[in-house]
Amino acid sequence: MKTIRITSLAGTTAVVLATLAGAASVAPAQSIASRVARVSNGSVRMSFTAKPGICGSGNSIWHSNGRGRTTWGDNWNSSRDVEWETDCSMGPARVVLDRRNGELTDLRFYVGGRWRPAASDVVDLGTVPAGEAADYLVSIAQSERGSMGEKAIFPATIADSANIWPALIKIARNSDVPRNTRNQSVFWLGQAAGDAATANLKDLVLDNSVDREVREQAVFALSQRPRDEGVPALISVARTNKDPEIRKKALFWLGQSHDPRAIDLFEELLTKK
Repeated sequence: MKTIRITSLAGTTAVVLATLAGAASVAPAQSIASRVARVSNGSVRMSFTAKPGICGSGNSIWHSNGRGRTTWGDNWNSSRDVEWETDCSMGPARVVLDRRNGELTDLRFYVGGRWRPAASDVVDLGTVPAGEAADYLVSIAQSERGSMGEKAIFPATIADSANIWPALIKIARNSDVPRNTRNQSVFWLGQAAGDAATANLKDLVLDNSVDREVREQAVFALSQRPRDEGVPALISVARTNKDPEIRKKALFWLGQSHDPRAIDLFEELLTKK
């Protein structure tokens, strides 16, 4: 599983804020899919509008959230596909898809900068609608059985006005999708703003038809939500979940929260006759 490293310039663990709400449909992305499918051997480039406040340089991407700056990705200053003139270049989002013998073999993602001169085997789709780009990337996550599905999720979350969190929930519940892709779906769902994300994460934890590792990832995602959302949900999981390992995970993350409500729960559990 490829790990997305998250760091904060303030020196604390950062929570990437990505507003994900609504539903994603694969159908509108068919025009992109058909254009990509025409390239059997080579690379396909496309650009789309990123969410407000997103900027990038090298393989690092930032989101200003009003509490400083957060960053994730590898802190490189250059890439094989894009070049930059500033440390924080605002949009667009850029995706590169490598294809060999009609199969997707790599997916790379950037924000800002400008394309490097293209080789003869590079096809540029130009600027595509952000929603269609997100739908296409979600379709990759739903259909790819290797690591490409996992790689497709992050750029989908950055597409402007893209409403994808219900699609991420469906991916997380789908046992036919590779576990790493499902875990990435849960991780980015955990960064979503709004009560709906918390409610769906809690439902995912309670769904015993979902394998334990994915449910444990959902517990972690709840621990990353704002306290007023995450702590009550974790307390509920710790009180009611039938899986003892899931309850232990919830209790662990409650212990990390240092929230008075968590301490009350510990006291109750430890003094219960």
